[in-house]
Amino acid sequence: MVLTGFHHLTAITADAPANHRFYTQVLGLRLVKKTVNQDDVSAYHLFYADGLASPGSDVTFFDWPAARERRGTGAVVRTGLRVPGRDALEWWKDRLASAGVPHGTIAERDGRLVLDFEDPEGQRLSLVADPGSAPHHPWLGGPVPRDYQVLGLGSITLSTARFAATDAVLRDVLGMERVRSYRDGDAEAHVYAMDGGGETAKELHLLDEPGKPAARQGAGGVHHVALRTPDEDTYRGWVERLEALRVASSGPVDRFYFRSLYFREPGGVLFEIATDGPGFATDEPMDRLGETLSLPPFLEGRRRKIEAGLKPLDV
Repeated sequence: MVLTGFHHLTAITADAPANHRFYTQVLGLRLVKKTVNQDDVSAYHLFYADGLASPGSDVTFFDWPAARERRGTGAVVRTGLRVPGRDALEWWKDRLASAGVPHGTIAERDGRLVLDFEDPEGQRLSLVADPGSAPHHPWLGGPVPRDYQVLGLGSITLSTARFAATDAVLRDVLGMERVRSYRDGDAEAHVYAMDGGGETAKELHLLDEPGKPAARQGAGGVHHVALRTPDEDTYRGWVERLEALRVASSGPVDRFYFRSLYFREPGGVLFEIATDGPGFATDEPMDRLGETLSLPPFLEGRRRKIEAGLKPLDV
């Protein structure tokens, strides 16, 4: 069984309307699903992605009234977003400056050009020059020209204070290959490849930071990282594999738009293994994705109460 890359990344916002404005109007992503956290229906679950809501292009948010994240180890510390190349990075540097978005300079990290920046709540993001080989599905309804659009998720960087234990899970449980190392600030960074690697969408970066204080989850932080498995057969294989290895997990979870399996690695990061399908066009047409509140069938009977508890996104 092979994981084929990142499926999505889910973070936390305490301000859904401002989050929606930033990710659609500044970053130019498409809101492809407006739904709720299925375990806490008082909170939005917003999915931003490319024009076709492709697996691997989703950055998603739970809307919780949380304090800001306390940064530290045992957490995702940087989320990569792929763009076509240096010309795109130069364009984004100007766009972020014009929008007043905190950002760094174009620099090289692990052999690739990157541009680090933060969203209004301090979510740490990085544009990575890596077109990859996957087809681009542009969102023509957004403000960003086709040639500069975000292509999807790139490398995701974790921090751990328990390197040996986290490394063992990545290699021995998830089947990733440790392919190289580099310096990232004061930390040693190790790169793990899924499905042969070669693209940042298939590479997880792990910072070895022993003795660093643990992060406290909150707004501007990441809730979990989801990894792709293509279909129901491989998904069942992962359920059986975690059981056989005695890895504590959620067991199978049907999210309606995909199937999920959750577990936490020893360093503290929550992982999800998610199927590529059925997809977000299961309950609304592709050309109308994200325009209204979508609820899975088991929540439809509570729609009126759920809608009454949610704030408008266009305030």
